[in-house]
Amino acid sequence: MVGHQIALLREQVLRELGFTDIFKKVKDEENAKAISLFKDVVRLNDAIEDEGKRVENLIRGILAGNIFDLGSAQLAEVFAKDGMSFLASCQNLVPRPWVIDDLDVFKMKWIKKSWKKAVIFVDNSGADIILGILPFARELLCRGTKVVLAANDLPSINDVTYPELIDIISKLKDENGQLVGVDASGLLVANSGNDLPVIDLTSVSPELAYLASDADLVILEGMGRAIETNLYAQMKCDSIKIGMVKHPEVAQFLGGRLYDCVFKYNEVSNY
Repeated sequence: MVGHQIALLREQVLRELGFTDIFKKVKDEENAKAISLFKDVVRLNDAIEDEGKRVENLIRGILAGNIFDLGSAQLAEVFAKDGMSFLASCQNLVPRPWVIDDLDVFKMKWIKKSWKKAVIFVDNSGADIILGILPFARELLCRGTKVVLAANDLPSINDVTYPELIDIISKLKDENGQLVGVDASGLLVANSGNDLPVIDLTSVSPELAYLASDADLVILEGMGRAIETNLYAQMKCDSIKIGMVKHPEVAQFLGGRLYDCVFKYNEVSNY
């Protein structure tokens, strides 16, 4: 896809010129803001008693968080003007049905089944990882699912890196190792071995390959990982591909709208 081809070229040129993490300052600022909001976002989710409505709210949170993407020229411009309110973004997602929308099917499965281990390939820093992915990961932990968060080895645009994610989680945990009252001992962070906004799942790090060997749910998040490179990838276990469509070329290819959402759920009967 054109958008990420440009991003890949830009990353290559920047690294050749010695610029390894040009968005470090803005990432740190957005991480600090999102960390201050984490408890409030989690408590709002916890207050939703209906299990189906709660998981839908968590999914909407992932999509709203995914807006913070400095790899999209339009979104970077909006962000530079006045920032973005996470809760407002949750309310202002494009109306359903989305361009790929398996949410209702997933909600029914969510209520009836559980998973032993989920591997989540994460995307951006700030609201994306902290207010989108981590509340969902916490909900999985509540249900007895072990969670592996797979993050980039090296910086790429404003994607969260493995060292940054370890630091973020250490700041969010309390002195008892809990995430707002939930035991986080089943939460692991892995280095994906990747250094790009897209990912080739055949060449992840040996550490991640080992940790993922008994996973029964794989989640790919973000336009690069979930839509542009792995939307039609066949998994040997249940999978979710989730992200916002941020480039006009991708929207046109999918037959959807700019800023449309993708939530693709595939269930495998025998792992």
